[in-house]
Amino acid sequence: MVAGIDSTADVAARLGTTGYLADDELATVVFLAARMQRPLLLEGEPGTGKTALAEALAQTLDLPLVRLQCYEGIDASQALYDWDFPRQILHLRALEAAGQVDSDEAEKSLYDERFLLARPVLSALRRAPAVLLVDEVDRADDEFEAFLLEVLSTWQVTIPEFGTVTAPEPPLVVLTSNRTRELHDALKRRCLYHWIDHPGLDREVEIVRSRAPEVSDALARQVVGLVQQLRARDDLLKPPGVAETLDWARALTHLGTTELDLATAAATLGALLKYREDADRVKAALDRMLAR
Repeated sequence: MVAGIDSTADVAARLGTTGYLADDELATVVFLAARMQRPLLLEGEPGTGKTALAEALAQTLDLPLVRLQCYEGIDASQALYDWDFPRQILHLRALEAAGQVDSDEAEKSLYDERFLLARPVLSALRRAPAVLLVDEVDRADDEFEAFLLEVLSTWQVTIPEFGTVTAPEPPLVVLTSNRTRELHDALKRRCLYHWIDHPGLDREVEIVRSRAPEVSDALARQVVGLVQQLRARDDLLKPPGVAETLDWARALTHLGTTELDLATAAATLGALLKYREDADRVKAALDRMLAR
């Protein structure tokens, strides 16, 4: 069990000190993941705070955050370990120069810990207690999922030339998925699951005020109100997430804006929308949206 987490309310309070406002359901599943030593699988639209949760947990628990960014084609070696080949070659040359050429001893010395490069998964096991963030696991393939499942089931990995590395304490694992594909049932069964949705208006205003206290109350409510309208549209390629809300509110504040107006809103949409088509559609409707 991760030390320092005593209850659901404690989780919410601790996350709140970092500016991350968790609702009761999220705080409960985080508490259970820590208490039951189970990985936590978070799914939801991009920008809803999945990655930020792992960062906030590491910060509030004062644990190292180890991040594994998944991508198409990633394999176990890129997540687990590698050997420092240039240093191994230099080591061999040094042995030869010193006249130490016993082949068996030289081979054994090549796989010493000093030549072992720990990738994120191995690093998290060796540094535990830690927070291991497996980000965008849906971008990896089936074989990588199988590898993850094995590690998450045993909390250990075997390196043929080195031996077995077992975590002294299981890390707190957070997996995130944007649901670009369905994950296998075996991996899901190993995890506790939570879907993070976009927050409602009042909660998002709270998030802005907490994460960006320099933003005025009036501006925070105007920004969030307009963002909520955008998410209700069905013609946007990429509706803004909470991260974009924060970026836009901060950008407006940097310009000295305390209340949103048409000209400033149109000029700063690049902080909120990331597709030209979306920006054009919104600009055409901004006057009506701001009047609501």
